[in-house]
Amino acid sequence: MSEEKKQEEILEEGAVPQEEELLAGEDAEAAPDLEKELADAKAEIAEQKDQMLRIAAEFENYKKRMIRERATAMKYAGESIFRDILPAVDNLERAVNHSETEGVDAEKGLVSLREGVQLTLKSLLATLEKFEVRSIDSVGQPFDPTMQEALTMEASDTVPANHVLKEFEKGYHYKDRLLRAAKVIVSAGDQAAS
Repeated sequence: MSEEKKQEEILEEGAVPQEEELLAGEDAEAAPDLEKELADAKAEIAEQKDQMLRIAAEFENYKKRMIRERATAMKYAGESIFRDILPAVDNLERAVNHSETEGVDAEKGLVSLREGVQLTLKSLLATLEKFEVRSIDSVGQPFDPTMQEALTMEASDTVPANHVLKEFEKGYHYKDRLLRAAKVIVSAGDQAAS
């Protein structure tokens, strides 16, 4: 057994230098591959970094542009409303100018002025509807303090107590919000019956 052990040791010792020689040869061949992979990885990292910097710069430019556009939009937000109101102003000017025409008697001028004002009112109401502004119908309705402001109370034998008798100023909704509360006179009921 001792001889067998010696032979195994000799074989092992002889095999070891051969394996080391093989590994050294592989390392020599692998070294250029590893250097090439490292160079490729560094190039890819540089490319990715460049892309990231470009994307970051584009995003910053986008943010600045959006801030400018938002500021401009806020500054001129009412432009379309005013553009739609200008025809009403034109109609009022025409009505005033027409009522001042020489040679027209006062009654005809007044009738023309009234017609012009009615057309202007109709135009303005159409513009308000276009922008979803609706009037609140109050007369004859129960008084609602969330949509109406009571100016005073008056006795009435035709309108029940706590109902709107007259409207001093109409109230308006804008979409689903109260734009302006109606100013109303509320019925105190029939005072003679009390």
